[in-house]
Parts: sequence; C-alpha cells; structure tokens
Amino acid sequence: MIIPLKQVKFRNWALVVVLGLLLASSSNINWGAEHWRTVLQVDARGYYAYLPALLLEADPNFGSFEKNELELTKDPKMVYDYRHLHNERYINKYYIGTAIMELPFFTIAHIYAVLNGTGTEGWSKPYVVSVNLSAIALVMLGLWAMSRILESYGVSDLNVAFTLVSFAFGTNLFYYTVVAPGMSHAYSFGLCTAYLLHLRHLALQPSPRSWIASCVLLGAIILVRPVNGVILLAMPIFLNDRLRIQGLTKMLKNAPMKAMIGVLAFSIVVSIQFIYYKVATGDWVVYSYGEEGFNWAQPHWWDMLWSYRKGLFVYTPMTLLAFVGSPFLYRVSRRSLIAWSAFFVILTYLLSSWWNWWYGGSFGARVYVEFLSLFALPFGLALENLKGTLKRTFLVTAALLVVFCQIQTYQARYYRIHWSDMDKERYWDEFLRIDRLP
Repeated sequence: MIIPLKQVKFRNWALVVVLGLLLASSSNINWGAEHWRTVLQVDARGYYAYLPALLLEADPNFGSFEKNELELTKDPKMVYDYRHLHNERYINKYYIGTAIMELPFFTIAHIYAVLNGTGTEGWSKPYVVSVNLSAIALVMLGLWAMSRILESYGVSDLNVAFTLVSFAFGTNLFYYTVVAPGMSHAYSFGLCTAYLLHLRHLALQPSPRSWIASCVLLGAIILVRPVNGVILLAMPIFLNDRLRIQGLTKMLKNAPMKAMIGVLAFSIVVSIQFIYYKVATGDWVVYSYGEEGFNWAQPHWWDMLWSYRKGLFVYTPMTLLAFVGSPFLYRVSRRSLIAWSAFFVILTYLLSSWWNWWYGGSFGARVYVEFLSLFALPFGLALENLKGTLKRTFLVTAALLVVFCQIQTYQARYYRIHWSDMDKERYWDEFLRIDRLP
C-alpha cells in the first residue's frame, strides 16, 4: 500500500533526514583513506576491546593487547592501555555494556571480513565502521523514542520534527555519534531515552510489557555506564501524582509473575559484568578505576555548567534554551517541573563530583549527552505553547544554535577547540572562526 505524502508525518521525515545526514557525515569523516584508524581512540578502544578479546580470542585477560593496539594505530606512540591489573590478571578497565550494544553490527562486520578475506582479528576497517553504525542505530532509537515522548505531551508533529533536528545537530550528541562514536554516550542516549518512554507508558497506561522493558533497559543503562543509573530518579517527572503511582502499583500487584520477571531480567542484565569479573579474575566484584572516584565534598557546579573548559551551557547552549519551556512544563504538572528541576540538580552534583570533572578529552560536557531527551521535553513544550514573535524568536535562536554547534564541532575535530585545556582567552580567540582550519 502506498501512503500519500500528505499522510506521512513530519517527524518521520525528520528521522529519515537525520539518518541520512548522520550516515553521510560518518562516511565523509571516518570511512575514507586511513581516517577509520582514529575512530577508536582512548576510552573507545577499551569499550570495544571486549568483542575481539572475548569472541575472537576467548581471552578475558587481553593477552593480545600490544599486538592489537599496533594493528589499529600503526604507531607505538598512540597505544592506549585500557587494562587494569587485579589478582595479577589484566581485565578491561571499562564496563562491558557498550561492547554488547556494538555486538549486532560487529557480527555483521565479522561475517563481511570472513567472506572478503580481510583482517578478521577484530581491528580492521569493517569492524571500526561497525562501531560507527552501532552508534547511529542507538541514536536513531533514542530520537524515535524522543518523538513518542513529545507526542504524548501533545506536542504537534511539526514541532516534534523541529525538536528532533535541533537536538540531533544542535548538541554534542552529533559529535558523539559521528566524530567519536566509540564512546559510550550515543548508546546511553538511546537506552536512556527508550527507558524514559517506557516510564511515560507506565504513567499513562501501565502494563507488564512496559514494566519488563523498563527493567531490561535500566539494566542495560547501568551495564553501559553505572553512574547513569541515576536516570531512575527521573521517574517522578512522569509518575507525578498519587493516581499514577497507584495505577502502577495495582498493575504490579495484579501481575506478580510479570513483576518478578522484570526484576529478574534487570538482575540478569546487570550480572553480565560480575560474571566477566569472576571469569577473568576469580572475584565477583572489582573496582577497575583504581584511585579514581568521587569527591562529594567539592563538586564543581559552576565549572560543570559555565566554564570555558567544558561548561554545558557554553558548548551546548541548546540545553539552556530548553529552560524557556519550564513554565509550560509547570502547566502540565507542577510536580513534574519540581521533579525535573530536582533531577537536574542531583545529576549536576553527581557528575561534577567526579575527580576529573571535565572528563578528560572531550567536546563539551559529554556526560550530559545521555540525558538530552529530558531537555527536549521543555524545549518541545516551548515550541508548542509560544506564540507570535516569541515563537519566531525561539525558532530563530534554535536554528542559530544548530549552526553554532556545527561550527564548534568542526573546530573540535581540528583541535582548535582543545579536547581538555580550553580557557576564556583561547575560547574567544577561536570563537566561530573557521578561517584557521584546513
């Protein structure tokens, strides 16, 4: 059956356009010549390394580390050690969840490599391209879920489409989908947004299916990046009154087996990490980050949000624009706005308390990427409720911020925006300049 064009929703067209541009950008940036060798840098290598080590070498202790590193980089100076020594055995410092998210496309890449006789050790170009495709797939899942959340709040189809494009290209989500797809953030974005969608389902029409899905997704979120389990605290944004909480509780009481299946599914997913530790070291629990940890008494609130080094609102001002929608979220539910604000405060305190609050080499405050859909909610509500000049101003501002983000992304690719050491002087010296780039 052919669907008339006038019946095709704008948000679906927006998703198609976003997918096409992400694929085209990835192909242009990462897949030509030797550029693919730079995709798996630093942390990204550690996230991915589980797949060739466990599936192709059956070695949980990474005995082929040096060989594989040189296979990828061809430069000893670029070797990055992602291992941690525990019980005199090496294990991966990073968590296994990102590798599991990369597994479907990794499998396709391995089949392709075998059939074409190219390198099948897991570090050749087909495998690296599969990482990029995995990130795009999870981001598209997240954007689709974002569209469904906004639709459930009464945001019109055209405004949903504009929101999708704004957050796909006007935030550092684009950078972590295309430029640095091996990092965990694109995967976390997709999982966290899908989880929020199921929370919305549980609030509006609770069902065992949504309960089980939310439990599996929460387990996967923690498996990718344990600190992101804080997303559980977003539940009051959606379950914002007694009737909705009672509806969920009643559903769980009426389907105790399904409730237990959800808890069991969560436990099974999270247990994958502990099983790996047991097999690799003999211990069920390992803290692989050594002396790295949180400094709860000295959070870097201001730096996290406003510093020239990594400030969220400096490098991703689309999130600041989203606050314009706060009064409209208040209209939907006063408790939702309170819960949203509380979650933002708790999240910022948590993230800014990490010893390395700027999170090493990155573009902007990368640890907020997974939570961008929570900013998209008030953003979409602002689009839906602003009228006349205010709405036109909002639209123009958002469009300019998309351009602003793309320029800064371009600068970051060529290190004009430094991955770690930006300051006020350098920021304004480089501000919107592309004349210094190749």
